[in-house]
Amino acid sequence: MKVILLERLDGRGAIGDVVNVKDGFARNYLLPRHKALRANSANLLIFEGQRAEIEARNLKAREAASASGTKLDGTTYVMIRQAGEGGHLYGSVSGRDVADVVSAAGSQVDRAMVVLDKPIKTIGMHPVKIKLHAEVAVTVTINIARSEDEAARQAKGEDVISAQFAEDAALNAEAAADMLEGGAGKLGDDRDFA
Repeated sequence: MKVILLERLDGRGAIGDVVNVKDGFARNYLLPRHKALRANSANLLIFEGQRAEIEARNLKAREAASASGTKLDGTTYVMIRQAGEGGHLYGSVSGRDVADVVSAAGSQVDRAMVVLDKPIKTIGMHPVKIKLHAEVAVTVTINIARSEDEAARQAKGEDVISAQFAEDAALNAEAAADMLEGGAGKLGDDRDFA
């Protein structure tokens, strides 16, 4: 189906472009959300009559998104989640979770604005892209940890999973040395058991 774009869409075109899209995409997304009009002669005339108003509205929305984006860009948010020993989460962190934690901090972010290729399934520091407008995107960092202490250590740059494995290895080596010193594996006297 051919449509006239009323706002810029990544990979599709800019305002006023007539593009060919799949019917379902047009009927289920573009047309109900007023992001496009069907491309016919009547709608082309309507669009040309309102083009200046549409572009002014888009410019105003982009400026508002840029203003809120400057406050949001580069911020870090902490999420406490349960995870196993290897750092894998019990469950995952989705776009909705990211939108909730950013909105709770005072910014207006909808889950549709959060760009995640796949859910986050491990603890650590994860950069997440948020599209505030078709032309304005910012990056926030989500610090996923098992506790506040662990989140603070991760914020300082420490890899808590590697540190935990190194600590466990040191404890195991110390336990093995204690067992050898304490007589494990040694005979109590000099008798020959033959």
